[in-house]
Amino acid sequence: MKDLNALFTHFVRDIYYAERQILKTLPKMARKAQSPDLREAFEMHHEETEGQIERLEQVFELLDLKPRGVTCEAIDGILAEGKEIMEETDSPDARDAGMIAAAQAVEHYEITRYGTMISWARQLGLTDAAELLQSTLEQEYAADDKLSKLAEGALNKEAA
Repeated sequence: MKDLNALFTHFVRDIYYAERQILKTLPKMARKAQSPDLREAFEMHHEETEGQIERLEQVFELLDLKPRGVTCEAIDGILAEGKEIMEETDSPDARDAGMIAAAQAVEHYEITRYGTMISWARQLGLTDAAELLQSTLEQEYAADDKLSKLAEGALNKEAA
């Protein structure tokens, strides 16, 4: 990648792939959740993720590019770890606590990516793209906060 524009395009493709993988994973996590509140959080974030993908497709349009992802090994690894927790944790309460931890790892990855892309978009004069990405970043922060409140409010205690 020869310049910031190429790097930005790569990151947009990377997060597009990541969001599509997350979209596939959230219904599985919702089905495994013992807590109705956690199930609802995963279902709500699934709907938000659909909108996030649509916003990324708008960014591709602004860049005059066809929406296309590139394999994101980081998200693949984080999701594989989450799958392992879902499959290997016997206690439903402990599984919920583990899924929250896995989901927050996903959120933190997304937060770093979106924050970087917003900064780069602004640097490149892509104000409309930055605004679209900012909307998604705010949703990712809110999802992370909701997961923290679920964990700290009851789920971690139940798992203990």
